[in-house]
Amino acid sequence: MASPATGEETVRASHILIKHEGSRRKASWKDPEGRVISATTRADAAARLGELRAQILAGRASFADLAAQHSDCSSARRGGDLGTFGRRQMQKPFEDATYALKVGEISNIIDTESGVHIILRTA
Repeated sequence: MASPATGEETVRASHILIKHEGSRRKASWKDPEGRVISATTRADAAARLGELRAQILAGRASFADLAAQHSDCSSARRGGDLGTFGRRQMQKPFEDATYALKVGEISNIIDTESGVHIILRTA
């Protein structure tokens, strides 16, 4: 896809974010005080995300349903949908992973300053 304004390639993606003690902002819509996030190690967050990814890949749950239930991002209310974005609009590891995916593919676990993510490229 190309942005009409710039002609630059854009992508659309959904994600599930699990924050942990190393996240730059230790609060979320699910944990406004950040108590659970601050007590969660990166390894625990990644393990939880790995379990969610396995459920999606096995067809036991939809990406959107799990994002709505488990993601620490406010995009959870939209099933994890982040909308369309271009280069330099997301943290670099997130951007690189999203652009590397084919439409319909789900990433492995991606680390950013926000936490750990799995990404579903939707366009």
